[in-house]
Amino acid sequence: MRTTTIRIEEDLKVRVAAAADRAGKTAHSFILDAITQKVDQVEADDELHRLADARWANILTTGKTVDWEEAKVYLAARAQGKRPQKPTSRKLGE
Repeated sequence: MRTTTIRIEEDLKVRVAAAADRAGKTAHSFILDAITQKVDQVEADDELHRLADARWANILTTGKTVDWEEAKVYLAARAQGKRPQKPTSRKLGE
C-alpha cells in the first residue's frame, strides 16, 4: 500500500478525530472510509449520467418515449411487488 500525505486545517483535523471517535474508528480508518464513500458516489454519479445520456440519445434517435403518468403507475406497481405490463413507448407528441 502506498502512502499519501494530505494537509488539512487544524479545525477539520479536530472534527475528523471527534467524528472518528464517535464512530469507534481511528482517524485514519475514518478518512479512508470517507474517501472510499466519495469515490463510490462519484463513480455511481458518472454511471447514472452515462446511462441518462445513452437513453436521451435513444429518445432523440427514435423519437420514442414513455408517458410519465404511465411510467409512474408502472413503477408504483413494481414497488409493491406486482408484475405489471410495461408501458408502451410512443413517438414524442402522440
